[in-house]
Formats: sequence, C-alpha cells, structure tokens
Amino acid sequence: MRLLDVKAVLDREKNIRRDDAEIETEVQKELDDKSTRYAILSHRWGDEVNYKEMIRLMKMGKEGREKVRQRSGYQKIIKSCEQAWKDGYRWLWIDTCCIDKRSSSELSEAINSMYRWYCNSKMCYVYLHDVDEPEFPTEQDFSKFGRSNGWPEWFSRGWTLQELIAPEKATFFNKDWISIGTKEDLRSALEGITQIPWTVLNDEQALRSTDSSKRPGVAQIMSWAADRKTTRVEDRAYSLLGLFGVNMPMLYGEGSKAFQRLQLEIIRVSSDHSVFAWNRKGQLGEYGSVLADDPSCFRGCHDVVDVHPDEFAEGVEEFIREGKLAVATDEGKLSSFRSSVDPTQLLRWDVTNLGIHLSLPVLPSCHGGSRYKAILPCRDRHENLTTIDLESCGPRFRNTYLPSADFPVYTCPEFRSLYLDYSQQPGESDYEVLLNDKDTSSHGFTRYGTFPREIANDTVTFSSQGDTLIVLVYANDDARCRFAVGLGFCLGRAWGRIICDEYSMRQGVWSSWADFAKQAYDIMWNAPISEPPDNTEDVHFPQTIFHAEIIWDYCNAVIHIQQCPGCCGEPGGYVEMSSADEVYLYPPLERGSHGLKLSGQFAWFLEVSGQGIKLGDYGNFLDGVFTCRGNVLRSMQQLRITHLFDIPIISPVSSDLHVLGQVHTQPDVATTPSHGERMVLHQPRGLSLPNTKDFRLLLGALATRLAGYSLVTTVIECSKFYNVDGDGRRLEADKGSQDGRNGFADSRMFTPLCSIAVPRPWGPYCARRQQLKRIREHFYTVANLVFLSSRL
Repeated sequence: MRLLDVKAVLDREKNIRRDDAEIETEVQKELDDKSTRYAILSHRWGDEVNYKEMIRLMKMGKEGREKVRQRSGYQKIIKSCEQAWKDGYRWLWIDTCCIDKRSSSELSEAINSMYRWYCNSKMCYVYLHDVDEPEFPTEQDFSKFGRSNGWPEWFSRGWTLQELIAPEKATFFNKDWISIGTKEDLRSALEGITQIPWTVLNDEQALRSTDSSKRPGVAQIMSWAADRKTTRVEDRAYSLLGLFGVNMPMLYGEGSKAFQRLQLEIIRVSSDHSVFAWNRKGQLGEYGSVLADDPSCFRGCHDVVDVHPDEFAEGVEEFIREGKLAVATDEGKLSSFRSSVDPTQLLRWDVTNLGIHLSLPVLPSCHGGSRYKAILPCRDRHENLTTIDLESCGPRFRNTYLPSADFPVYTCPEFRSLYLDYSQQPGESDYEVLLNDKDTSSHGFTRYGTFPREIANDTVTFSSQGDTLIVLVYANDDARCRFAVGLGFCLGRAWGRIICDEYSMRQGVWSSWADFAKQAYDIMWNAPISEPPDNTEDVHFPQTIFHAEIIWDYCNAVIHIQQCPGCCGEPGGYVEMSSADEVYLYPPLERGSHGLKLSGQFAWFLEVSGQGIKLGDYGNFLDGVFTCRGNVLRSMQQLRITHLFDIPIISPVSSDLHVLGQVHTQPDVATTPSHGERMVLHQPRGLSLPNTKDFRLLLGALATRLAGYSLVTTVIECSKFYNVDGDGRRLEADKGSQDGRNGFADSRMFTPLCSIAVPRPWGPYCARRQQLKRIREHFYTVANLVFLSSRL
C-alpha cells in the first residue's frame, strides 16, 4: 500500500511557498496497511492530481508546477494532510495520487484491496465539495442537489458506498474543510439517506456475520448501490467487490458483463437466493438472464430477506393458501411436498456451462410444459415469498414474465432441477420514444422537470443500465393542479402511468416538484407488473375540470389534457401498454374465460354462444349479457362505404393444448380456460374488425349517436364446439344453435366466443362531452328564462 508522508507533503508545500523548490523530498512510501496507523480520504473526483504529477512536482518547471498547485484536487490533498497532521496521523492515503493507474496490475490490486484499506484505516475524512453550510444537510434539497437525488453528490457515487461502510470512524467536512459531523453523530441521517441499517454502518463485520438474521442479504446490499453512478460502467461492479468479500480481475472494456461476473462470484461463495429477487422492471428485453443487468434492478429491495431452508416448506404452504390454490385443502399433496424439501439440496448451487444449476419448487403454466413460476426462499417487503418466471429453451431456463392467471389453481408446486441461463442477451440496445406533450401547455400546464434524469429534445431513452423508467411532472399553478406521468420500457414492451397529486390538492400544502416526482417514481417502480390490457391510461383530477391521458405506441408517447364536467371516477390502476394492442380500443369490459392464439398472439375471449352475436354489433354489455342495438357493418352498407375497408380480417386460430383423440384430419382446437371447463372448437377461424386510420375515423364519425356503447371487435367461429374435462374427455354432445350463427359467415358456422370493447371515440371522453353539452344547454335555457322574466 503506497501512502503519503503527511509531514513530507506539508514541508514540500512550505518550501514551494518560500520559493525554495530546489529541495526534492520523497512524499510517498510503501507500507503495510495492517500494521500502519493511517488516515484515508473519501471524496468526489474533480480536477485531480495523479500519481506521476505528485511525485514529480519538484522536477516540473515553475509554470507547470503552479498549474498543478492551482487545481482543486491539489488543494484537497494539502487540506487533507493538514487535517491528518492535526489529528496525529503521519500517513494518509488518497486514491487519486497514491495509485499509479498507468500500471494495470497495480490498479487491479488496488481495486481488489480498497475495501480492506478503508476498513483498516484509523480515520476517514469525507469531503463534501458541494456543501456550503456549516451543518450537515439532514433534509433532501433538490434545489441545491437536484442532480444527486436531493443530497450531496458524494451520496450518489458508486465508490463512496464502501467508503462509508468500511471505516470504523469517519468525519464529514464541507467545502471549506469545516467539520460538520462524525459517522456516529449522523447515524440517523446517514441511515435515512442510504437505507443502510445502523448495525452495518456501525460495524462492517455485520456483512459477514454467521447469524443470517443479522447479515444483510445480496438483494439488500445491491439495493444500497441501486441509485449510485460511476463514470465507467465496469466500476458499478468493481466498487461492490469488498462489500461481498469477493475478488476478480479488472477488465475495463467489458462493459455490463462486469456486473454479471460479480454476481457469479457471489453465487460461488453464497447460497443467498435473493440474488435472483431483483425487480423485472429493470429488464429491457422480453427474455433475459436470471442475473440482473445492473444494480439499479435491485432498487426497492432493501427489505428482501432470505428464508432459512427449515422454514421454507411452511412458507410455500402459506404461498399456496394465499394464492387460493385448490391444492391448499389437499393434505396429502402438502405432506408430500413438505417431505420433498431437502435443505442441503436447496443450498447446493453450481455454475456450469449450461447455466446455474439448482433446485427450486415450480408451478407449471396453463400454456404448456415450457413455462414455470419458480418460488424462491426469500421474502419481499410484504412478507410474501418471491417468485421468478421462467421459460425453457432447450436444457436451460431463461427469465421472462408470465401473468399470474397463467398458472392452474389445482397444481401443487414440486421441486425440479433447473439450469438457469445467465448469458447476456445480444442486441439489447437503447430504446427511444418521442414525447409529444404540447397539448398540456394549451391548458395552462407546464412541464416542471423529469426524474431521475433529464431528457433532451423531447426524446426519452431507455437502456438496461438502470434507465427503464422516467417520471415527468406537470403542473397548472393557477388551478393548483399537478400530476406525474411515468414512462417505462421493460420485458420487451412499453408501459405508462399517470398519478395525480391528490394529497397536495386537497390539503393545499405543496412540496417541491422533485419531491413529488420521487414519490411517484417509487410508487410506479414498486407497483406489481400486470398483464397489459391497453396502451393508454387516463385520470380525472378531483375538484377540477381537467382530465389527463397518456397514449403510447411503439415509438411515441402523447399526453393529452381535456376539460370535462368532473364526472370521472377515481384514478385508474397500473396499466402496461404494448404496440400489439389495438390503439383505438379501451381495455375489454370483461376478461374472457377462454384463451386462444389468434395469428400466434394469445388473447382471452368471452363465451357468448346462443346470444346471436355478430362481428360489428354494438350495444350494451352488462353482467356477461350483450344487448345488440345495431351493427357498424350494416351502417357502412347503408352509407355505401363498405368497399373502403377490408372486412373482416380473417386470422388462424391455434392453441398450445392437446385435444384427446384428435387425428390429423380433425383440426380441433382446445381453449385455455381461466377457470372451469375447456372448450374444443372444430375448424375455427377468427374474424376481426380492422385497425386502420380510415376505420378509426369511421368510428369517430359514429360517436355522436353511439357514445357509451360497446362493440364486438372479434368473433371466433367454428362448425361445432363442445366442452371437455381437465383430462381432455368430452363431457357432452356437440353444441351450437341457430342463434349463435354469424351473419357474416357461412350459415353452418357458429360463434361461441368473441371479444367486446369500447372504441375510444365512444368512451368516457365522448360521454363527458355529451354531458357537458347538456349541462351548458340547461344553463343557457335557465339563463334565458331569467332574462326574459326580468324584461316582463
């Protein structure tokens, strides 16, 4: 370990000031960190002095020497030495000038040893260059520290995390080198800023405690680094080596692969399953590694804890009961599962060329044997066991997302030997979305800012390096109205959400826009991922005439503000969006009970046999019963514009489920039931309305008289259909009726399934406009009567 000789540095500086630069002094010396009493500096890099400049300062010309001495980094060295000498320390270590970064081997050794060096130091000086006040900032201040989450920049950097935890003693200084507190004095403030428990801040040995109840898990430690940044991508991983007690060679240029290597090193020395419990909103692609791409994926995981193997079986039984699985009442299966839990098997991991080999209890998907939900022996903040969704790809299982409804309620989890794919997915580049929010300004709303990063030229960029969600805040100061829009991209699809600042509007107490943005960000990040029903979300602002909506397609996001009479309901729930969704439709009014693939895309359909439903029917839909009021296709025929549209869109129908006894010449397709019995369709095909600009314009033209009605957008027709049990055995004779025939198809075809939704032009906006029109008409009628009576 190369240390600065504090006395030699200060003496040399005195000689320079006396213009006595002829005396050359040795200012550094190699010493043992275990036996030497030394202080150490922790700081945010700026205009620094490197190793070569520090040792050759006296050999420089006067002009060159003065340029070095004028740097803020040199003044930092002198001030650190003065403080160390004052505190009785002869030796001082500073990373900028005590490592010869020209030597890759020395740099690698220093990075692998740095945590130990900070740990063995007798005092750590923490220099906060952006703090002017003589007191430590104990409250977030986005006006001063807007680029570092409202706190001094030191708290946002990756390397300073270990520099906070490792030293036993630390003193904080402001920009003028005035002491503003010690680690002990600031314990509550530091714990609140960093989310690191005081047990760890007070004693770094807690990281390696043999008592699992006192030792923080992998996910917890990663969460402390989630919002920290480093100049080099690789340093996101290298700065965490000491916290996990692992070592690995430095390979600058490997990019995000460094974080993958770090996780593999952790897995080799640990059996902590929380390494897999990261938030899937941090995954850019639809499929990926079971390992996180970046520490930011662990944001919000500071409450995740590992479950002891002896307690895991009981936890899975609780998982079964809370998931309302039918097997919860089958004591025989539960007993069999309890006996299958082998603690040794649960803790045995191997990193192989096929993947990470381990055993976990899994639930199979309804869609076939290739998809599973694996249960991890760790709990989240709500005390629930965490799960990961997997899809088999040859002998490996890769990470993906599956809706919870895809798993049968009658299946008991069973242990399975798995090879989890940890290879990084190729071709995952940044994803850009063009934002259009010009409509907001016409209603008096201003974009106050974005969190956690700024955007340039109305272009939002998402990447796997922790940039999968951004929040934008809009406010109308005159109306005292504020809302946040969240735009995100994860698991291969886009999503969005709007949150209204109802609390501030009702209480009349306004926090800063940045505070509100952070609150909204945390809510959106921690909200569960759900099946995407639509590509839009809207919200009405209570006690105002404003209504906001966000609409998303694959490359654009549009934010609309509309005025309405205030008849809207509460803000909508979390909505994800996909470019495959039909952008002119609201979400289906009721989720269907039968799942099929239409042109390879899975969708749910309602069972409507016997209701005489036809493609293009519109009317009222209530409690599963559709009352037809007309048909848009007949309206088109009356307008003589049928030739403008290619109707219907005919699509093949398929399923992953096998039909018992089916032969090649009998093309039957079985539905995936959300509950109850399967339906088998003979020679099915799908008929859909088009999603074209001209057809959307037609629906808009019909909105004045069809506001609030529902529309049959897709029908599944077949020549016959029947129900089967869980084993695929037919339960009854062929079904079908004349009432179920589709008037658009062959007279021998029936329509047992369909999809019903509300076209956007017919939805709440149109209904509100109609209501607002009636309110205005009523107002002017009353006003005219009052005026006429006053003239009499």
